[in-house]
This record gives sequence, C-alpha cells and structure tokens, in this order.
Amino acid sequence: MARHLITSAIPYINGIKHLGNLVGSQLPADLYARYLRGRGHEVLFLCATDEHGTPAELAAAKAGKPVAEYCAEMHVVQAQIAEGFRLSFDHFGRSSSAENKALTQHLAKRLAEEGLIREVTEKQMYSVADARFLPDRYIEGTCPNCGFESARGDQCDNCTKQLDPTDLINPRSTVSGSTELELRETKHLYLRQSEMKDKLEAWIDSKTDWPVLSTSIAKKWLNDGDGLQDRGITRDLSWGVPAQFDGAPWEGMDGKVFYVWFDAPIEYIACSQEWVAAGKGADWERWWRTDKGADDVTYTQFMGKDNVPFHTIGFPATILGSGEPWKLVDYIKSFNYLNYDGGQFSTSRGRGVFMDQALEILPSDYWRWWLLSHAPESSDAEFTWENFQASVNKDLADVLGNFVSRITKFCRSKFGEAVPEGGAWGAQEEALAEAIAGRVKAYEGFMDEKEVRKAAAELRAIWVLGNEYLQSAAPWSTFKEDPVKAAMQTRLGLNLISLYAVLSAPFIPDASATMLAAMGAEGAGWPEDVKAALSALSAGHAFTVPDVLFAKIADEQREEWQTRFAGIRT
Repeated sequence: MARHLITSAIPYINGIKHLGNLVGSQLPADLYARYLRGRGHEVLFLCATDEHGTPAELAAAKAGKPVAEYCAEMHVVQAQIAEGFRLSFDHFGRSSSAENKALTQHLAKRLAEEGLIREVTEKQMYSVADARFLPDRYIEGTCPNCGFESARGDQCDNCTKQLDPTDLINPRSTVSGSTELELRETKHLYLRQSEMKDKLEAWIDSKTDWPVLSTSIAKKWLNDGDGLQDRGITRDLSWGVPAQFDGAPWEGMDGKVFYVWFDAPIEYIACSQEWVAAGKGADWERWWRTDKGADDVTYTQFMGKDNVPFHTIGFPATILGSGEPWKLVDYIKSFNYLNYDGGQFSTSRGRGVFMDQALEILPSDYWRWWLLSHAPESSDAEFTWENFQASVNKDLADVLGNFVSRITKFCRSKFGEAVPEGGAWGAQEEALAEAIAGRVKAYEGFMDEKEVRKAAAELRAIWVLGNEYLQSAAPWSTFKEDPVKAAMQTRLGLNLISLYAVLSAPFIPDASATMLAAMGAEGAGWPEDVKAALSALSAGHAFTVPDVLFAKIADEQREEWQTRFAGIRT
C-alpha cells in the first residue's frame, strides 16, 4: 500500500464555478483519488476555497456584505456543490483560516531570514475613479506579446506571458472600466525568485515524466525574455494575510497583505492542519515534512494550464527557499481549456453552464462521465450540447445502462431474483474473461499514468465486451433449448454488473453504488483477479432489479438547454 497526497487547484471564492473549472482540476483529482482508494492505497485528498484578494472584496461589495461574512457563506455554497458532484475531499478548507495565516507568515519570515525577500519602492497603477491601487488582475488591456485584448496585469491568459500592468496597451480598470489610471509610488516586498533560478530549473528538469504542457509553461517562465524575475508578494489591500512576522508588521508594510498567489498555495499545507483540527485525521506532518515521514509520499497536483506557473515557480520557490524540509510536488497534471459551444467558459463574464445549474438539470454522474471522457488533456476541448447528448445516450444509457437492465430483468423473469445455479463456463466465457482481464490491465495503466480520456475509453470498451457477449450468447434464446446453460450465462452477466460497478466507481460513483446495492455486493473490492471476480456472486445470491441507471436525453430537452444557456448568466 502506497501513500498518495493529492491536491487540486483551489477555486476562487467569488462565485460559483463553471464546468471548465471543474474538469480542469477538482474532477480529475477526484477520479484519481477514488481510483487509488479503490486499489487499497492511503490517500489524503485536499482542496479549499481561495478567499483573499480583490476578487473577494469586489464580490462581497456587490453582494452588500462584509467580505468575511461573504466568504464564509460562499465557502458553504461551494462545499455543497462539491458534495453534489461527489468530490471526495478528505477536507475542504479555507485560505482565510488561522492555520494558513500563521503558516504564510512563518514561511515569509523564513524567506526573509534566508535573504530571499527584498523591499522595493515602485510605482503601481492607481485608479482615480475607484480611489484605490489596482491589483494586477484587476487591470486589463492588450497584450504586447500576442495582441490579446483581455490580458490581465499579471499574465496573458492567451499566451501565458508574465506581465506587469505597465506592459499592457490601453490599460483599464476592470472594477469600473475607467482608463483614468496613473502610476503612484508605493513600497512592497518581493520574493527574489531570480536567486532561485538554478535550483528551480534543476528541479523542473528532473521531472522527466511530467506532461509537456506542465514543463513547457514552467520553462517558458524560467527563460522568457530576461529570465526569471523577482515577484511582488504584497499588495495594498485590506483583506488578506497581514504582512506581519511574529505578530508585528514588517517595517513600512502597515496596512499591506500578502499577495493572494503567495498565500493560496500555502493553503495546501494549512488545509492538512485544518483537517487535523477538525478531528478528521492526525499527524499532518507525515504528509508534508520529509523529516517526519513524507519521503514515502507521492504528491500529485491537478490544475488548469493558467495555474501552472504559480505551482512550478512561485510555490516551489517558497518551499525551497524556506530551507525547511517540506514535501515538493512529484507530478503536476495540467489541463488545457474546455470551451463552451463555440466560445469560452468564463466566470467573470457568466458564459456557459455553471456547476449549480448543471446539478439542477441532471445528476452528477452524467456530467462526470462526459467531462472526464472529454477532458482537455492534449489540447483544448469543446462542450456542445449535441456531443453531450450523444455521449450520455450511447455510452451511459445504451451501453452500460441497457446491459444492467437486460440481464437483471431477464434473470428475474426466468430464474427469480437470485443468482441462478447450474452450468459451467465454456470457451466463449473463458475468452470473455481473458479479454476483460487484458482491458482491466490497460485501464489500470492509464489510471496510474493519469491518462483520463484513455482510461474512460478503456472503461467503455470493458462495458462493450459485456454487451457483445450478451448479444452473442443470447441467454433468452438459449433458455428455450438449454436452461442450464442459460443459467450459467445469466450468472456471468450478473457478475459483470458487480465488476462494472467497482471499475466504474471513480467515474460514476452514484451509478456504481446503485449497481453494487442491487447486486448485494457493497463490499466488492478491486478485481485483482478478474476471473475470480466474475464468479464472486455464487448461486442463490439475492439481487434486485435497479431502476433505470441513465435516462436518455431527448432532443426536446437538449434544445431547451441550448436555448437556456445561450445567453449571459445574470
């Protein structure tokens, strides 16, 4: 049994996330966590809400609530939606926690002691209309590198180039839209990332098994233009972790807080402390401190490509620079963007299907299957309602759901609601077991390598094998001439349901639980021996016929949803 630490990118607190956010981090992380647990490994799966910075302040102001109250309410909302999608976090924390505040300030102090923080007096964009300094992410303009017209002041989402607000062409405030911006003097703390370049580069170069997407973005930041630049880690804001050390403000930093991208990744560690404080676990250090046993932990992060620079450069610079024995990530699984019906999903612009809306119209398994089987791994992917309808109807309803319905109803009609006895496997059954065993091995390999789409395709192929067998064996025809042989064929079909339930649990956990309950096989474990698993339900074992696992999506429903979600969410 191995030990696996899994984190997904933590979602901003400022509103409910869309399906593109879900498939870019939390959902594939949950898939992997569920799979590893199913194989018997020890897993700690952590996530949290990212609550600091201007996004939270502006969202709270729009809601007419104090920012702390707003964040507390939205944390509950996001936790409930995560539960609705069956995201199996061991703990869902908050970056505004006391644990994260203390750890952020501790690590900043360690970096200062190591000579990796310097003070910089600089000029930053001040919005006259908004009467405030604007954080980088709340200034937009045209990217000087690629011409993208909605580049932010810290990064261009189109070409991923690291930017400063002064680099933008025709900058404007995203708070008010005002172009009345001026540079004003202020003082901030900078993390001396440039001093860490060689160490960071050596670490990244050692990750030869990372996806090309992860390493290419990291190396672009390391070597782009003048090379790795120092990065400001404080902001002129009131909401955030105060720039303090041992309870006292850094001299000249009164009223300033740490940059949200400095404290947010630290929440991964703090979240495990919250997990212990909540009474859910013990000994968080054995997961994060290499001097406390974390050397034997495999740490995997899941995130969209826009988050990669902060997790390959910023957060590792903090961890390495601290000089303390913290666990570094072993593997970063990054994803491209999921686009929506000819455009882009966008939280800020309200475009696309949002997580709460998705759960209003269909159970989570429908969404989980489509999103994971179409995960944007090697390139951007696109959600269309036609594709969604076709995938649900063909994969879930016709292949898996139809198989379960046909064999259980046939057995009930001819043998009753118990696994029938009699008959022995023949060549056809032996061939089926061998074929499934080969597919299961391939499925496990893809899951181990976190190849999400390939794993989904392999799982579907395993479902198809059962359908092909059922169609070929045709126990309903065999029964007329040889009821004993039909009983054997039916018994194998019922065992396939239990096998499918276990294998499918990481993708469609609710349907899996329904199948296992119907078969009275709730305790079924991972099929290390496929042939044995296909005989696990012995003659006389009681079962029930489950309700329809997956209802087909009608054309009228698809057309209704296309119309409903065509506009901007208000």
